[in-house]
Amino acid sequence: MFHTTFYLRRLHSLVGLFVLGGVVFEHIFTNSMAMGGAAALNGALAMMELIPKPIFLGIEVCAIAVPLLFHAIYGIYIALQAKNNPRNYGFARNWQFALQRWTAWYLVFFLIWHIGYLRIFTKGITGTPISYELLHTLFTTSPITTVLYIIGMFAAIFHFANGITTFCMTWGIAKGPRVQKVINCLSLCLCAVLCLITLAFMGSYFVM
Repeated sequence: MFHTTFYLRRLHSLVGLFVLGGVVFEHIFTNSMAMGGAAALNGALAMMELIPKPIFLGIEVCAIAVPLLFHAIYGIYIALQAKNNPRNYGFARNWQFALQRWTAWYLVFFLIWHIGYLRIFTKGITGTPISYELLHTLFTTSPITTVLYIIGMFAAIFHFANGITTFCMTWGIAKGPRVQKVINCLSLCLCAVLCLITLAFMGSYFVM
Protein backbone atom coordinates (compact mmCIF):
# COMPACT_ATOMS: atom_id res chain seq x y z
CA MET A 1 0.00 0.00 0.00
CA PHE A 2 1.33 3.41 -0.99
CA HIS A 3 1.35 5.73 2.02
CA THR A 4 1.18 9.24 0.54
CA THR A 5 1.60 11.03 3.87
CA PHE A 6 4.70 8.98 4.72
CA TYR A 7 6.51 10.00 1.53
CA LEU A 8 5.26 13.60 1.54
CA ARG A 9 6.60 14.13 5.05
CA ARG A 10 9.99 12.75 4.07
CA LEU A 11 10.11 14.87 0.92
CA HIS A 12 9.11 17.84 3.07
CA SER A 13 12.00 17.16 5.46
CA LEU A 14 14.49 16.68 2.59
CA VAL A 15 13.51 19.98 1.01
CA GLY A 16 13.75 21.75 4.35
CA LEU A 17 17.20 20.42 5.11
CA PHE A 18 18.86 20.80 1.72
CA VAL A 19 17.00 23.57 -0.11
CA LEU A 20 16.22 25.85 2.84
CA GLY A 21 19.61 25.03 4.32
CA GLY A 22 21.33 25.89 1.04
CA VAL A 23 19.46 29.21 0.80
CA VAL A 24 20.29 30.09 4.42
CA PHE A 25 24.01 29.34 4.03
CA GLU A 26 24.21 31.13 0.67
CA HIS A 27 22.53 34.25 2.08
CA ILE A 28 24.74 34.28 5.16
CA PHE A 29 27.93 33.69 3.18
CA THR A 30 27.12 36.37 0.59
CA ASN A 31 25.85 38.92 3.09
CA SER A 32 28.80 38.34 5.40
CA MET A 33 30.93 39.90 2.65
CA ALA A 34 29.44 43.23 3.77
CA MET A 35 31.85 43.10 6.72
CA GLY A 36 34.62 43.63 4.16
CA GLY A 37 32.96 46.74 2.78
CA ALA A 38 31.27 47.67 -0.48
CA ALA A 39 33.93 46.17 -2.75
CA ALA A 40 33.76 42.75 -1.06
CA LEU A 41 29.97 42.44 -1.14
CA ASN A 42 29.61 43.85 -4.65
CA GLY A 43 32.30 41.44 -5.82
CA ALA A 44 30.41 38.47 -4.35
CA LEU A 45 27.18 39.63 -5.98
CA ALA A 46 28.97 40.16 -9.30
CA MET A 47 30.14 36.52 -9.22
CA MET A 48 26.51 35.41 -9.23
CA GLU A 49 25.76 37.67 -12.19
CA LEU A 50 28.30 35.71 -14.26
CA ILE A 51 25.81 32.83 -14.45
CA PRO A 52 23.82 33.16 -17.71
CA LYS A 53 20.39 34.63 -16.93
CA PRO A 54 18.31 31.73 -18.36
CA ILE A 55 20.29 29.22 -16.29
CA PHE A 56 20.14 31.41 -13.18
CA LEU A 57 16.39 31.88 -13.58
CA GLY A 58 15.94 28.14 -14.06
CA ILE A 59 17.87 27.48 -10.85
CA GLU A 60 15.83 30.07 -8.95
CA VAL A 61 12.51 28.65 -10.12
CA CYS A 62 13.11 24.89 -10.31
CA ALA A 63 15.71 24.33 -7.61
CA ILE A 64 14.62 26.98 -5.09
CA ALA A 65 11.17 28.52 -5.61
CA VAL A 66 9.18 25.37 -6.43
CA PRO A 67 10.71 23.19 -3.66
CA LEU A 68 10.31 25.96 -1.08
CA LEU A 69 6.72 26.55 -2.20
CA PHE A 70 6.01 22.86 -1.64
CA HIS A 71 7.75 22.99 1.74
CA ALA A 72 5.71 26.04 2.75
CA ILE A 73 2.32 24.72 1.59
CA TYR A 74 2.77 21.27 3.10
CA GLY A 75 4.34 22.82 6.18
CA ILE A 76 1.23 24.97 6.69
CA TYR A 77 -0.88 21.82 6.40
CA ILE A 78 1.25 20.12 9.07
CA ALA A 79 1.23 23.21 11.31
CA LEU A 80 -2.57 23.43 11.22
CA GLN A 81 -2.79 19.84 12.43
CA ALA A 82 -0.01 20.04 15.02
CA LYS A 83 -0.56 20.39 18.75
CA ASN A 84 2.08 20.96 21.39
CA ASN A 85 2.61 17.94 23.62
CA PRO A 86 4.78 18.75 26.65
CA ARG A 87 4.22 15.32 28.22
CA ASN A 88 5.82 13.54 25.26
CA TYR A 89 8.51 16.08 24.34
CA GLY A 90 9.38 17.81 27.59
CA PHE A 91 9.50 21.54 28.26
CA ALA A 92 12.48 22.49 26.06
CA ARG A 93 11.56 20.30 23.09
CA ASN A 94 7.96 21.43 23.28
CA TRP A 95 9.09 25.07 23.01
CA GLN A 96 11.26 24.16 20.04
CA PHE A 97 8.26 22.37 18.53
CA ALA A 98 6.19 25.54 18.94
CA LEU A 99 8.96 27.85 17.68
CA GLN A 100 9.36 25.67 14.58
CA ARG A 101 5.72 26.43 13.71
CA TRP A 102 5.84 30.12 14.67
CA THR A 103 8.98 30.74 12.62
CA ALA A 104 7.33 28.95 9.70
CA TRP A 105 4.38 31.36 9.78
CA TYR A 106 6.70 34.37 10.01
CA LEU A 107 8.83 33.09 7.13
CA VAL A 108 5.82 32.78 4.84
CA PHE A 109 5.10 36.51 5.10
CA PHE A 110 8.76 37.51 5.34
CA LEU A 111 9.73 35.71 2.13
CA ILE A 112 6.76 37.15 0.25
CA TRP A 113 7.93 40.63 1.24
CA HIS A 114 11.66 39.94 0.82
CA ILE A 115 11.40 38.23 -2.57
CA GLY A 116 8.62 40.51 -3.78
CA TYR A 117 10.50 43.71 -2.98
CA LEU A 118 14.16 42.90 -3.66
CA ARG A 119 14.04 40.14 -6.30
CA ILE A 120 10.84 40.87 -8.24
CA PHE A 121 10.28 44.63 -7.88
CA THR A 122 13.75 46.12 -7.34
CA LYS A 123 15.84 43.79 -9.51
CA GLY A 124 13.22 42.38 -11.88
CA ILE A 125 10.87 45.29 -12.61
CA THR A 126 12.98 48.41 -12.04
CA GLY A 127 16.21 46.76 -13.20
CA THR A 128 18.13 48.05 -10.19
CA PRO A 129 20.96 45.64 -9.31
CA ILE A 130 21.30 44.51 -5.70
CA SER A 131 24.41 46.15 -4.27
CA TYR A 132 26.07 47.15 -1.03
CA GLU A 133 24.95 50.74 -1.59
CA LEU A 134 21.31 49.69 -2.04
CA LEU A 135 21.28 47.52 1.08
CA HIS A 136 23.18 50.11 3.12
CA THR A 137 20.60 52.75 2.26
CA LEU A 138 17.71 50.36 2.89
CA PHE A 139 18.89 49.29 6.33
CA THR A 140 20.27 52.59 7.64
CA THR A 141 17.21 54.63 6.63
CA SER A 142 14.54 52.19 7.79
CA PRO A 143 14.93 50.75 11.30
CA ILE A 144 11.70 48.77 10.88
CA THR A 145 13.06 47.07 7.76
CA THR A 146 16.30 46.26 9.59
CA VAL A 147 14.49 44.70 12.56
CA LEU A 148 12.12 42.71 10.32
CA TYR A 149 15.05 41.45 8.24
CA ILE A 150 17.04 40.35 11.30
CA ILE A 151 13.99 38.58 12.72
CA GLY A 152 13.46 36.95 9.33
CA MET A 153 17.06 35.72 9.23
CA PHE A 154 16.83 34.45 12.81
CA ALA A 155 13.57 32.68 11.97
CA ALA A 156 15.07 31.00 8.90
CA ILE A 157 18.20 29.98 10.81
CA PHE A 158 16.27 28.49 13.73
CA HIS A 159 13.77 26.77 11.43
CA PHE A 160 16.64 25.16 9.53
CA ALA A 161 18.78 24.29 12.58
CA ASN A 162 15.91 22.82 14.56
CA GLY A 163 14.86 21.02 11.41
CA ILE A 164 18.15 19.12 11.48
CA THR A 165 17.02 17.38 14.66
CA THR A 166 13.56 16.57 13.33
CA PHE A 167 15.13 15.38 10.06
CA CYS A 168 17.37 12.95 11.92
CA MET A 169 14.41 11.70 13.93
CA THR A 170 12.15 11.38 10.87
CA TRP A 171 14.74 9.40 8.90
CA GLY A 172 15.72 7.17 11.80
CA ILE A 173 19.25 8.60 12.07
CA ALA A 174 18.72 9.58 15.72
CA LYS A 175 16.80 6.69 17.28
CA GLY A 176 17.61 7.04 20.97
CA PRO A 177 17.03 9.92 23.41
CA ARG A 178 20.77 10.37 24.03
CA VAL A 179 21.63 10.69 20.32
CA GLN A 180 18.68 13.02 19.79
CA LYS A 181 19.87 15.22 22.66
CA VAL A 182 23.39 15.44 21.22
CA ILE A 183 22.14 16.31 17.73
CA ASN A 184 19.73 18.84 19.20
CA CYS A 185 22.54 20.54 21.16
CA LEU A 186 24.80 20.66 18.10
CA SER A 187 21.95 22.06 16.00
CA LEU A 188 21.25 24.81 18.54
CA CYS A 189 24.96 25.67 18.66
CA LEU A 190 24.93 26.01 14.86
CA CYS A 191 21.86 28.21 15.19
CA ALA A 192 23.64 30.47 17.70
CA VAL A 193 26.76 30.79 15.51
CA LEU A 194 24.78 31.67 12.38
CA CYS A 195 22.69 34.21 14.31
CA LEU A 196 25.86 35.88 15.61
CA ILE A 197 27.26 36.08 12.07
CA THR A 198 23.98 37.64 10.96
CA LEU A 199 24.21 40.29 13.69
CA ALA A 200 27.82 40.94 12.70
CA PHE A 201 27.16 41.61 9.01
CA MET A 202 24.00 43.59 9.75
CA GLY A 203 25.90 45.70 12.25
CA SER A 204 28.62 46.38 9.69
CA TYR A 205 26.21 48.53 7.66
CA PHE A 206 26.03 50.97 10.58
CA VAL A 207 29.73 51.24 11.38
CA MET A 208 31.26 51.54 7.90
